[in-house]
Amino acid sequence: MDEALVRSLTPGVLTILVRRGADFAAAEDAVQDALIEAFRVWPAAPPRDPKGWLVTVAWRKFLDQARADSARRRREDLTEDEPPPGPAPGVDDTLRLYFLCAHPSLTPSSAVALTLRAVGGLTTRQIARAYLVPEATMAQRISRAKRTVSGVRFDRPGDVATVLRVLYLVFNEGYSGDVDLAAEAIRLTRQLAAAIDHPEVAGLLALMLLHHARRASRTGPDGSLVPLAEQDRGQWDTRMIAEGIGILQAALARDRLGEFQAQAAVAALHADAPTAGETDWVQIVEWYDELARLTDSPVVRLNRAVAIGEADGPRAGLAALAALDDALPRYAAVAAYLHERDGDPETAARLYAEAARKAPNLAERDHLTRQAARLNAGRRR
Repeated sequence: MDEALVRSLTPGVLTILVRRGADFAAAEDAVQDALIEAFRVWPAAPPRDPKGWLVTVAWRKFLDQARADSARRRREDLTEDEPPPGPAPGVDDTLRLYFLCAHPSLTPSSAVALTLRAVGGLTTRQIARAYLVPEATMAQRISRAKRTVSGVRFDRPGDVATVLRVLYLVFNEGYSGDVDLAAEAIRLTRQLAAAIDHPEVAGLLALMLLHHARRASRTGPDGSLVPLAEQDRGQWDTRMIAEGIGILQAALARDRLGEFQAQAAVAALHADAPTAGETDWVQIVEWYDELARLTDSPVVRLNRAVAIGEADGPRAGLAALAALDDALPRYAAVAAYLHERDGDPETAARLYAEAARKAPNLAERDHLTRQAARLNAGRRR
């Protein structure tokens, strides 16, 4: 069975159930039950209209749940609204569903978590990693969000900032994680940019394009991770880079700087450098200063320490790093890199090994392990 097809159909099916009166939590449960049924039935008997099949089965699952409820009148009303058999509408409702999940009754962080889980297809573990919190904490947050919106009519869509945050996290997981969601995030952000004239929407689209343009060079033929400085820039998609830079320049010209525009500016400076050695690290540090002012994010300050190490030398980078919490994800990897550049291979090898144990995915773990092995082998010679 084509899992990618099922993933692409799920948001539209969920939207149809919500529009027909199902509360969000019950609709999500019904869609999940329908997906389980699809995995059981489709390999032997694939339907001619997969979306229509999912809508029909999910609606029946929802009605089965509703019949267990004491509200008989509401149950009968829902039964009268059962969708007729036949092909389901082909409208892409995914972006609308993102806005509906960003409901005003939820805090922004809860809305993002709920949307990533229900619509973006991310696991609770992936979302927890993006938020730098334990998986159990994120599971509780998502459960509370479901309880909050249970029974709520989804007729008051949320704000653009929350939707942008969701799209950003979906893209990041697709770009660096185990599930390929990057292209879908770009598609939805293009839709949003076409519908809303907002510099931060443009900034996010530019950021995605500039990162995605480098994707072909991020891994070797064996799947190993290739650091930015070692990537074959001839594999970068120059058309996508040009498009991203053009979108970014138009957004910056409006003088309404936001987080995504600043991140895109950093990505543009990397993309614009003919070689790694010609990267304008001084400007990158300045943009990270802006980002730190806008977000006060510890991850931004971690990246800023790397940039300072390139612009002003590894000792300066290590000094900036010392001000941060060493429990931050990738802290050990950054410390290892700066110590290696500062001529301390023993400390660097130890830190690379530590970073490998904490790596969020297999490719990163293998890369860091090889770095530690390389330095240890060099010391034994």
